[in-house]
Amino acid sequence: MTSRISGLLALSLTLAIAGGVWAGDETGVVEPAPVEGAPGEFTFAAVVRRAEELAASPYAPDRPDLPDYLANLNYDQYRDIRFNRDHNLWRDEGLPFQVNFFHRGFLAKDRVSINVIDNGQAKPVAFSHDLFDYGKNLVPQEMPADLGYAGLRLMYPLNHDQIFDDLAVFQGASYFRALPKDLNYGLSARGLAIDTGLPSQEEFPVFREFWLRKPERDATEITAYGLLDSESVAGAYRFVIRPGVETVIDVKAHLFLRKSVQKLGIAPLTSMFFHGENTDRFMDDFRPEVHDSDGLLVETGHGERIWRPLVNPIGLRVSDFQVENPRSFGLFQRDRDFTNYEDLEAHYQNRPSVLIEPIGDWGKGVVELVEIPSSAELYDNIVAYWIPEQATRSGQELEFAYRLRFAKDPEAGMLGGRAIATRVGASGTAELDSNKRKFVVDFAGETLAGLDPETPVEAVIATTSGELSQPVVQANPETRGRRLFFELTPDGATPADLRAFLRHGDNVLSETWSFRWVRE
Repeated sequence: MTSRISGLLALSLTLAIAGGVWAGDETGVVEPAPVEGAPGEFTFAAVVRRAEELAASPYAPDRPDLPDYLANLNYDQYRDIRFNRDHNLWRDEGLPFQVNFFHRGFLAKDRVSINVIDNGQAKPVAFSHDLFDYGKNLVPQEMPADLGYAGLRLMYPLNHDQIFDDLAVFQGASYFRALPKDLNYGLSARGLAIDTGLPSQEEFPVFREFWLRKPERDATEITAYGLLDSESVAGAYRFVIRPGVETVIDVKAHLFLRKSVQKLGIAPLTSMFFHGENTDRFMDDFRPEVHDSDGLLVETGHGERIWRPLVNPIGLRVSDFQVENPRSFGLFQRDRDFTNYEDLEAHYQNRPSVLIEPIGDWGKGVVELVEIPSSAELYDNIVAYWIPEQATRSGQELEFAYRLRFAKDPEAGMLGGRAIATRVGASGTAELDSNKRKFVVDFAGETLAGLDPETPVEAVIATTSGELSQPVVQANPETRGRRLFFELTPDGATPADLRAFLRHGDNVLSETWSFRWVRE
């Protein structure tokens, strides 16, 4: 797993840190303590009440000062702190899930309280020095009992029956990510995005407390609750996590606004795109492509599927897709060919795609894509989320439910044509004209593969500026699909929003390819 620090997005270092997990009789679970607002059996309603109470008070982050021996660690020293897997939570009980915890230190300054729900009662998990291996770090045996944790990791026999693999990690602000069978960590989800891509400083809500419901011996899912807090919003979250070839997380969010928010991003995803086959400037890299995700998919309420290839721009780009009650949206890694990456360590061909499926009516709004200039692959520079059309206000209460699908191919059952590659270069044949841009888009899918190569297929293309050449569509025997060629004559430096899809007669054969060309 390749680690990276989310420079321009200000966070996202610690998800890469290796560690262990926790269990046995020495679990660190102390005697039951009353959970505020949750008399009797613990329920999600208790977390909702906690969030409502938080929102009624001024924001006060849970970030007590760290001792110098933790606050002054560098990145490598912090990575050297690992949880002792012999202490995995529930390890000695033979349960299908295990848990471990991350240590506070370095940039992980927020204290995250963690509780276990057993027989209906929530019990806090006490911090203990003895649960960790500190490597070469010199730390005292006695540490503050209230030091707390920086996050948690869920484990499950995802790939082998007797080996507990990483399943999901909640660490760093409101970031979390999960793994399906046979894939590596890649993009992250977040609880909430606030003011992303604005000139003002982005606000990063934090999951300050979690409750884990102890699973039964035959459980195929695990439930976690999270308490989110920030200057503008407090919220209660429920996560029901079902591991498998496709790991599914059902999310329910109940939000309370302390104050109005200019841009409230619901169900945000954060990823990395450094360069790919559509990058039309020189990248001094032996690898053809470097990215965790290569495109944004948006499926509108009336069934249109829009595919936007990602870019690493020279300047900040923000793109909005107007959608009422979206069926789904997500960041995908469609390219699964190792030869397009040639990276024996990062294995970018094995990064998961994530599809978000809203549950219920979300109403009018936009799916927004933010693409941030990046100088290296260690920066998460891609963000996508849903923004409600209705402006937020202080004291407002909002509820959202959605499903996240972490999978190798969430579109496996789709028959229509998908844009699997986008290439951009200078126009011309004998002599290239860099003032014109040639676009080459490959579409593939079962519908296209089933057509006779001689079947006439036409492209419908459009642009918001500049002039387009007559499109050409050819059968591509290598993909069993169709390749689209066209040229753009730009209108000076005016950006051009391009759209294209394939059809045969009145039958639409592909999704809508969307691309923003900007002279850089």
